[in-house]
Amino acid sequence: MIQFISHFTERYSYLDGIRLVLDAGVTWVQLRMKEATTDEFLRVGKEVRRLCDSYKATFIIDDHVELVRELGADGVHLGKEDMPISEARSILGGEVIIGGTANTFEDIEAHSRASANYIGLGPFRFTKTKQKLSPTLGLKGYTEIMQRARQRGIDIPIVAIGGITCQDIPALMQTGIAGVAISGAILRAENPTEETQRFIRYEQQTYHSRT
Repeated sequence: MIQFISHFTERYSYLDGIRLVLDAGVTWVQLRMKEATTDEFLRVGKEVRRLCDSYKATFIIDDHVELVRELGADGVHLGKEDMPISEARSILGGEVIIGGTANTFEDIEAHSRASANYIGLGPFRFTKTKQKLSPTLGLKGYTEIMQRARQRGIDIPIVAIGGITCQDIPALMQTGIAGVAISGAILRAENPTEETQRFIRYEQQTYHSRT
């Protein structure tokens, strides 16, 4: 699974980037606009919902539990400083996808107990797209955390995030993660469409070789 987390650059707006990756084959988009007003988030979110419907893609919003129903989003992703997953679940019910950010095995264990549907584990390495970073994990950190998750019987999908490149995917996928989340690596590429397709190809090849 390749998850795209929205970002903007001098070349691409939030919507430009999302259109680009959907057209390249991504099927999971998270709208993340940390500095936006509610009105701005709603305006862009409504267009992203239409785009995701057109491409039959999953539409996740970042943080804004109160806007999930208004936008018709498929789910929400909650960071470590956002609303607790258990509280979001009680508000949204059992059908809405809820993801949580994790940096440690203990985070994963807590999110699993709180009925998260997936976890974004990271950061793999330093990334400029997030201002408040937890300690970087590196390949060793992912290997150790995923091993502990398997030992405890935790089978919730775990997605790697944070400064990941195509070249990192084979080794990361071997740790047992379900996929990777990407953002700046695509939009900063010389040819973002080709880079997106390369990410998808690397992830699929490695996943199928593992199963």
